[in-house]
Amino acid sequence: MSDTSAPSFVTKLASTPEDLRAAQALRYEVFVEELGGSGTMVDHVNRLEQDRFDPYFEHLILTDTTKGKVVGVYRLMRQEQAVKAGEFYSASEYDLTALLNSGRRVLELGRSCLHRDYRGGMAMYHLWSGLATYIANHRIEVLFGVASFHGTDAKALAQPLSLLHHRHLAPPDLRVRARDEAYQPMNLIAETELDRRAAMVQVPSLIKAYLRLGGFVGEGAFIDHAFNTTDVCLVLDTAQMNHRQARLYQGAGA
Repeated sequence: MSDTSAPSFVTKLASTPEDLRAAQALRYEVFVEELGGSGTMVDHVNRLEQDRFDPYFEHLILTDTTKGKVVGVYRLMRQEQAVKAGEFYSASEYDLTALLNSGRRVLELGRSCLHRDYRGGMAMYHLWSGLATYIANHRIEVLFGVASFHGTDAKALAQPLSLLHHRHLAPPDLRVRARDEAYQPMNLIAETELDRRAAMVQVPSLIKAYLRLGGFVGEGAFIDHAFNTTDVCLVLDTAQMNHRQARLYQGAGA
């Protein structure tokens, strides 16, 4: 007999104010309550994490239909949407000139999160499958967006930041750079002195997932005191994506 309590997932783009509020409510749980983030537009009364960019992003939401609740979120912004917003969200942290001058179709990803009860299972697979469909529909060539380490103490993150710098730095034609006002060098430990195993343990699972797909990081980290994070900018050229991982990401068999 099947387990009727097993989650059943559906992904879609938010299409109603209720959809958006559900996404913002999940973001509040993760980014504000769990990670200690904040922001000028965060609504603590209604428990909504929001900012000025929300109206310009599309919001990919993952719903567990057995419970009728949103359990995963991605924000998506193409270049034409960024023009309407005035800039990409990441532009406040990184100089995106290399990407914007590449002549390629880019997509900014952000606010990716899963409800705590759905981590480590199939939920992320379903959310990424929905993302892959969006990428195919819009013929996206390069994905990018900031991803975070918890905390703002770069010294405590010296191992993983240095590992990313030495082993996963983006090629010059796609190499964005953290803005000077909060620039944090990532080359903190010589490559010969790195404990690669210990360093990788500190790398958040989302960043590891992009690295497995063949992703890179930009130059320098950005210290975000408002969100209590140390951010790196991930860049993924879909044409260079690791073949086996790409097939899994796109929902094909191994």
